[in-house]
Amino acid sequence: MITKDSGENVGYSIVDLGDVKHVFASSAPKTYGNLRSQVRDALKTIATVVKEAGAIGSIVRQAVFIKDARLIDDCRKIIAEFYGNELPATIYIPQPPCGGSLVSIEAMGIAHGNGEVEIDRYSEKLVITRHSGISWIHCGHTTPSTPAHSVYARSISAFEQMERTLADRGIRYDQIIRTWLYIGDIVGPEGETQRYKELNRARTDFYRDFRFATGRTPQGLKQTVYPASTGIGTSNRDLTMSCLALATDRDDLTLVPLENPQQVAAFDYGEHYSPESPKFCRAMAIVAGQCATILVSGTASITESETRFINDVEGQTHQTLDNIEALISESNFQRHGMPGMGATLDDMANVRVYVKRQQDYQKTKAVCQERLGALPIIYSIADVCRDDLLVEIEGMAFSHRCVK
Repeated sequence: MITKDSGENVGYSIVDLGDVKHVFASSAPKTYGNLRSQVRDALKTIATVVKEAGAIGSIVRQAVFIKDARLIDDCRKIIAEFYGNELPATIYIPQPPCGGSLVSIEAMGIAHGNGEVEIDRYSEKLVITRHSGISWIHCGHTTPSTPAHSVYARSISAFEQMERTLADRGIRYDQIIRTWLYIGDIVGPEGETQRYKELNRARTDFYRDFRFATGRTPQGLKQTVYPASTGIGTSNRDLTMSCLALATDRDDLTLVPLENPQQVAAFDYGEHYSPESPKFCRAMAIVAGQCATILVSGTASITESETRFINDVEGQTHQTLDNIEALISESNFQRHGMPGMGATLDDMANVRVYVKRQQDYQKTKAVCQERLGALPIIYSIADVCRDDLLVEIEGMAFSHRCVK
């Protein structure tokens, strides 16, 4: 069962999988005071939702969307003070919340149902949860360590930092199933090329020696496997990353890299989009027993490989949701050799909506509310990876068979 609700400043969903419950919450402050009052107000709202779901102290991952990158250090201190020794893996994203607040926060908690849940908290950069024979590794705020200014060098450095963070706890980089890549001035120039293209070049080079999901994909899968991913702009000029990895000895767990039949795979894009294509799958489904958890990559108004509904944000929002609907559908899972594991938009548990222009917020929100209903949704202002794209949407869904 997925229980959902949303209001003016908060949304939540509770996904009951039997052994465990996942709690998703999004919150914007109800007051427009200073940074401390806004952050604490949003956190208290999330804490109330989590408490009511019976999952006190269970928040393991959160994303903090913040109006100005210069506020991150102060925000980090306020959040560390609030959580104490129960600090989640956290990423700070310089994207102004569409509602006008200084911050908005998305959080995920986990609580035991009929099974046991273990949570190991190492820092704001790493939290590991274990349940149902699976370890979920939440890697938080990761930035480059090199003083170099080029996007390529800084991207490689951030990927290396992420690899080291995982390796410190015995996790291999090829166990990553989902990444988030946030880059300032994403469509801006970088020498004779573009910043996003240089990020893609760095990702291609860094991934060259990794084989993701080896031994866990459906029989007969011939494509190269890449993690699900979002690559999106920020209001500053630098780069921030986070990821989700998975480790298990279960022999009934399959990783299914989903592609959308209405779209060309991103890693097959032509050179006119990027000399090195974006190396990610449209979604990664984790199929364990009778359940599929679906991690939907950043999705936009693209069919085949072309942008649709240019200069029409409502049309783009509908097309984006149509793409997600097709991606997670029963028929697409059948096409990928996993019958009975599909989902619909009603099975979405949380969503992030990146809006390019503030003036498009209300139109985008109206479409999302119509199509998605009550749901924890974060809306933030962010440039998208093509000049003509006005909105990008990502999220997480659970197949019909999952929920109890």
